[in-house]
Amino acid sequence: MNNTSTKVCHVSTSTVLPATRKNRTTRKIDLSPMDFRPFRRLYAQFGLLFAKPETSSGSCESSQEDVNNILGNLKSSLSQTLDYFFPLAGRLSLTKHDDGTISFCINCNSAGVEFIHAVADVTVADILEPPYTPDIIESFFTLDGIPNYEGVSLPLLSIQVTELTDGIFVAFSLNHSVCDGSSLSHFINSWSLISRGLTHKVHPPTILKPRWLPRNTTFPIHLPFSSIEELSVEKYIPSPHLRRKTFHFTPQNIAKLKRKANKECGATFSSLQVVTAHVWVAVTRARQLHPDEHVTYSCAVNSRDRLDPPLPNGYFGNSIQQGVATAKAGELLEKGLGFGASLINHMVKSCSDNEILQLYWESWARNPVMPSSVDLISDTNLAVGGSPKFNIHSNNFGWGSPLACKYGSNYKSDGMLMADSGPVIGVITIGICLPFEVLRALENDVEFMESACTVLPPEYSTARMKSLSKL
Repeated sequence: MNNTSTKVCHVSTSTVLPATRKNRTTRKIDLSPMDFRPFRRLYAQFGLLFAKPETSSGSCESSQEDVNNILGNLKSSLSQTLDYFFPLAGRLSLTKHDDGTISFCINCNSAGVEFIHAVADVTVADILEPPYTPDIIESFFTLDGIPNYEGVSLPLLSIQVTELTDGIFVAFSLNHSVCDGSSLSHFINSWSLISRGLTHKVHPPTILKPRWLPRNTTFPIHLPFSSIEELSVEKYIPSPHLRRKTFHFTPQNIAKLKRKANKECGATFSSLQVVTAHVWVAVTRARQLHPDEHVTYSCAVNSRDRLDPPLPNGYFGNSIQQGVATAKAGELLEKGLGFGASLINHMVKSCSDNEILQLYWESWARNPVMPSSVDLISDTNLAVGGSPKFNIHSNNFGWGSPLACKYGSNYKSDGMLMADSGPVIGVITIGICLPFEVLRALENDVEFMESACTVLPPEYSTARMKSLSKL
């Protein structure tokens, strides 16, 4: 498929409001330190690819009436879902203080969510069969290169539904200062339930007012800036040399990695820890770094149940702790999988209430640090996003489970790794973004590819989609 000759055409743009807005249009929710961490980074971009539902004649070629019914149901169910997740329909609001500082909150004014209908002369095969993620996918998303603080004037959530020749791609561009991946997953799953008429199965989010706050800290959080212009960052433009590729890890191969890591270190690791440690070692080898070069592995750790007292599982907002593991490239390559998994395991376990509060967020409140996406670019870092626990394949809007998930250009950076649930229980899917020559070296790495595959074996392609909640 020639991506340069294929265009995505916007058919219509509308605004979807919460179905009912009683007593909410004047509600304001102050942002917490955890909400501010991604403030100068880019909107999150996550999308789901579906096969187009068959018509009554058994064809995937939908009539305009079929398309209108799909869009109408999506908008109506989205409106109902926003009744539960009403902060997403608001905007950020800025307040200037007499001491020369500024603060921000979510103004739950029901300004609405942006909803775009688009079409593209693209097939599902055009998306899934190329060896590397096709560039056309980036046109399925909105708000490219937009930092989260721009939510004062832009929607906090923008949804683009792109009608493909034989499929549908639903793309979410989310202001990451409003909520994290766990909350977004909760929202999407709730929307999919409501779209199928299963409102009784929805578990409403817990929208606290005030939100979680470190000890000895009060709302609103004052930022040491006098205007929003001082927050401005250099626009992030992905390097044209970057490519993205998807790898799958089957339960059998994950079990082998676990046994190997356990034998090397005598410890027990989670599936995600051994898979990403395997990737970390292989990417470090492919990058051909100097042995004394420090390499880092970073990931967001859900802290809801790590705080004392814990936050509700349905807490709506950001509750993540950024964890970092570091090693010298030579040491990581020499000691291998077990060593890398041990570093990751230790980093995750260290995210305790004391670590989160005293060593990070209480000090952050005194000296706010908000890196931009440009600040985080590094050819020695592996940054892990997503989570197999989100179970993307449970998001059925009435057309069946998603065929795959993809990410927009805001996640297109060197060393960005996105971890997702596979199509059956136990499978982990990893999307990796690297410069082309490094990615080619990874593909030719025999040791890495012994545990990874680019196409799942047939027994995994048609099996029933199940939850990965135990991983």
